[in-house]
Amino acid sequence: QVQLVESGGGLVQPGGSLRLSCAASGRTFSSYAMGWFRRPPGQEREFVAAITWNGAYTYYADSVKGRFTISRDNAKNTVYLQMNSLKPEDTAVYYCAAKDSGSVYYTRIAQYSYWGQGTQVTVSS
Repeated sequence: QVQLVESGGGLVQPGGSLRLSCAASGRTFSSYAMGWFRRPPGQEREFVAAITWNGAYTYYADSVKGRFTISRDNAKNTVYLQMNSLKPEDTAVYYCAAKDSGSVYYTRIAQYSYWGQGTQVTVSS
């Protein structure tokens, strides 16, 4: 069992930056693939970024490529999402997710076993 807790959301102006963190419980965090998803207002949850267990491979949605960076620190049981050049359309509740087969990354909601409660990111002037 893995519990995930996101933090770092908030209100930011367009062009600004935020770094989200997702702290995981459990001794097997280092073996999990991790992902970030988001749910914009009135829309379905969508994939943002994913990372393998050792951070060797990452993958991004086209909408965030070049602006967002996913990373992890297995010693701290934490995965991060650095978000730069934020746009109003990035406004959403952001969720982290874990999958207990970490050698590849995953992009579909149904592939993940564990989810955090979400953190709100609002990009507005």
